[in-house]
Amino acid sequence: QVQLVESGGGTVQAGGSLRLSCAASGRTASGRTFNSIAMGWFRQSPGKESTLVSTISWSGVPTYYADSVKGRFTISRDNAKNTLYLQMDSLKPEDTAVYYCAADVTPRGVWASWGQGTQVTVSS
Repeated sequence: QVQLVESGGGTVQAGGSLRLSCAASGRTASGRTFNSIAMGWFRQSPGKESTLVSTISWSGVPTYYADSVKGRFTISRDNAKNTLYLQMDSLKPEDTAVYYCAADVTPRGVWASWGQGTQVTVSS
């Protein structure tokens, strides 16, 4: 299973920016490594269900963004460094959540590996 460790969370004022990172190691159950698997970012606010924020294919294209973050967040990956990123600009208080990276999605939309999460707090 791929191991994932997020970093880069913190507290920022509305309108500010943060860059999350997710370092990956290991292999999937089928033996694939980071540079051959899709990756994603999810977030969960207190009392709410986890929601998908963004995804990226193994090659970097295509990408997907939830409507709530489109135009403000940018997902990217560095396959040489086994690292996934989420650049978050123009942050809003409603972006406050624990952000999780996930790896290796099945055709049914089930993600096999998850990180421990990093807290992002946006103050108004």
